[in-house]
Amino acid sequence: MSTVILTEAAAYEVKSMMQQNGMPEGYLRISVKGGGCTGLSYGMSAEESPSDNDEVYDFYDVKVLVDKADAPILKGTTVDFKQSLMGGGFAIENPNAIASCGCGSSFRTKDVAGTPENC
Repeated sequence: MSTVILTEAAAYEVKSMMQQNGMPEGYLRISVKGGGCTGLSYGMSAEESPSDNDEVYDFYDVKVLVDKADAPILKGTTVDFKQSLMGGGFAIENPNAIASCGCGSSFRTKDVAGTPENC
């Protein structure tokens, strides 16, 4: 079972972004870092290749990287892309998050509080 799940809609958007940025063979890194109102925040970035500490997954021809240190925090997380009248954006659902800030950009888990910042 993979640590994260990338939906078909999210994979389509990631593929488009990677091609626009000249990285059609690149990887999508999904990460967790300290910060935000609640203590942890998500990161998504393009990478040219995996490191030795990465778990590598493939969803709809998009290669996804998750650092092994972030894997327990992200276990079961779904990344989707949703379109609305206001535009589109990635939506992240993490079953391990027990609290999140009002704007939804940071979270904490039962075991990891992170490093909250003033918002």
